[in-house]
Amino acid sequence: METPVINLEGLYGDNLENRREVMEQLHEASEKWGFFQAFNHGIDEDLVDKFKRLVNQHYEEQMKPCFYQSDMAKGVLQNNQTSVNSSDADWETSFFVRHQPKSNIDELTDLSDDLRKTMEEYVKQVTKLAETLLGVMSENLGLEKDCLKKQFAGEEGGPTVGTKVAKYPECPKPELVKGLREHTDAGGVIFLLQDDRVPGLQFLKDGHWVDIPPSPLPSGKSTIFVNTGDQLEVVSNGCYKSALHRVLATKEGSRLSIVTFYNPAANALIFPAPELLYPHHFRFQDYLNLYANTKFSPKGPRFQEMKKKLLVNETTVTV
Repeated sequence: METPVINLEGLYGDNLENRREVMEQLHEASEKWGFFQAFNHGIDEDLVDKFKRLVNQHYEEQMKPCFYQSDMAKGVLQNNQTSVNSSDADWETSFFVRHQPKSNIDELTDLSDDLRKTMEEYVKQVTKLAETLLGVMSENLGLEKDCLKKQFAGEEGGPTVGTKVAKYPECPKPELVKGLREHTDAGGVIFLLQDDRVPGLQFLKDGHWVDIPPSPLPSGKSTIFVNTGDQLEVVSNGCYKSALHRVLATKEGSRLSIVTFYNPAANALIFPAPELLYPHHFRFQDYLNLYANTKFSPKGPRFQEMKKKLLVNETTVTV
C-alpha cells in the first residue's frame, strides 16, 4: 500500500487543467487517506536542507547527551522493563517553538542565531503553503475559497502556528518502547519534514499500519508530508479524516522530525461548515414531495434543494 505522492506544481501555474488535476488528487488523498507526500511544494529546497542540517547539529551538541542520561533511556539501555512504562513513555527528545500569534523563539536561548533565522524563514514559507492548501480544500468541499482560513482565524485574525522539533534516537531495544505512541493530531493541517534516511513513521489506513518512506524522492526532490488534524475533520463534517499515526523506535539510526502545525486560533469557534451538513428538521412529507419529481436523479442535489427550501421557510418565518 503506497502513500499518495502529489506534485503541487500545477497549483502555481496558469494551466487550469493541471490545477484541476492536482485539486482532484488532493481531494482524494484528504478524503480517503488523511495524509499525502507533496513535492514541488514551493518551499526553497536549499532552505529545507539547511534547516535539517542545523537541527541535526543542534541535536548532537545540545539534545543527545541529555537524552541518554534520562531515567527512561537508562531503563531501556539496561533492558530494565520495570523502569520503562511503555504506555506513557516515548523514545524521543524534542522542543516546541510557538510562532503565531506570539513567538517564543527568543526564550529558547540554546538555539543558534542561524537556526532561529532559518526556522523563521521556513515557517513563513510553510505557512504560505498551508493557506494555499486550505484554499484548495475549501474549493474541493464546495465552500468559498477562504472559508477554512477564516474559520481558523477566530477573533485574533490569524491561526496558531507552532513547530515541534524532534529526534528519535537510535534505540538498542525497540521492542521495549515506541518512538511516539499512536495518536491523531488535534489541530488543522500538519506539515512534516522528516529524515532523509531513517524510517519509523506509520499511519493507519483501513486497519493496517502503512510505512511512510523517508524523504527525499528517488529523483532527489525534497518532499513535505501533510496530514489533516481533528479540527479539519470537524469543519469538513467528516469528509476529511484525521488519521491515527505513530513512530516506531528503531536500531537503524536517529530519525529527524520537524513538524509545523497550522491550527485554529485558541478562541476560534469550530463547527461543521453549514454547506456540508445534511438537511435537518424537516417533515418527511415535504421530502417525499420533492422526491416524487427527483427519484431517478442523484440524491446530493436533492439534499441541497431541501436545504434551500428550509432556508426560505426560516426566512419567511423570521420576517
